[in-house]
Amino acid sequence: KLKDMRDEVLEHELMVADRRQKREIRQLEQELHKWQVLVDSITGMSSPDFDNQTLAVLRGRMVRYLMRSREITLGRATKDNQIDVDLSLEGPAWKISRKQGVIKLKNNGDFFIANEGRRPIYIDGRPVLCGSKWRLSNNSVVETGSWGQRSQIHTARKLTEQGYKPSSWLCRN
Repeated sequence: KLKDMRDEVLEHELMVADRRQKREIRQLEQELHKWQVLVDSITGMSSPDFDNQTLAVLRGRMVRYLMRSREITLGRATKDNQIDVDLSLEGPAWKISRKQGVIKLKNNGDFFIANEGRRPIYIDGRPVLCGSKWRLSNNSVVETGSWGQRSQIHTARKLTEQGYKPSSWLCRN
């Protein structure tokens, strides 16, 4: 009976340690992008903007984000809310919603941004209010809160000029 109790205690301790390690791994994986941003800014070295998986590049003052799926979310990351583009890495983010907006690539090659936050997103100086969407063009300036970011958008025409076949990138997840 004593041996059974030890096994239960040992199993419980192993389970707790396993959960703790898995939580730590998740946290480290979530922090990986932030550390890569810091390394790139210190060394001045970063990967080229476009490769065969990159559909668009969002370039801020400090950070560059590669859009590699047809839909990405923009906002302010918290420990409970992970998003694709963490705008808080650019600076003060108190006026940015946790889920400020979504950028989508449509089948015709157009990029649209939909505002899902309470405050407006400004595209080339024009406000996009909550619940509205706007077509992004190449080198559109996207501003949220006190944060401004220039987005370079490769259109379908530009991608096909570079030799990409629409079937190879439109259906990517």
